[in-house]
Amino acid sequence: MTNRELMQRAIDLSKASVRNGGGPFGAVIARNGEIIAEGSNCVTIDCDPTAHAEVSTIRKAAKKLGTFDLSGCEIFTSCEPCPMCLGAIYWAHLDKIYYANDRKDAAKIGFDDDFIYEELPLKPSERQKPSEILMREEALEAFRMWQEKEDKTEY
Repeated sequence: MTNRELMQRAIDLSKASVRNGGGPFGAVIARNGEIIAEGSNCVTIDCDPTAHAEVSTIRKAAKKLGTFDLSGCEIFTSCEPCPMCLGAIYWAHLDKIYYANDRKDAAKIGFDDDFIYEELPLKPSERQKPSEILMREEALEAFRMWQEKEDKTEY
């Protein structure tokens, strides 16, 4: 499939999602023009705030390919990814992101994620969601264990 065909599929998924009670977002992950996985926004359907189209599609692609490393794949999404989805795309090692609507288009219909982008450069103590370090020394033990583990799978 061409990039335009893959994007059209993501857009079609976003429209179907609206018709089925989900949010207006769709995504496709492809490798060499072949669809590996596709999905749409299921936040309200699944009562899952992380069930964005991109995250759902990454989960499906990783499961299908049997790996958490989706290098060699690209994502086509009907809208510019929110910060959570962007992070997931980076963690999945997808090669490239194609999107149709941008985050300003999303903000116009009530999906405004700019406040999260604005929070990221702030110190945790200055963010709207209060944060504090608790039991750091106890938690560092797991990090020491990981660092010393010789048969770990790095990601």
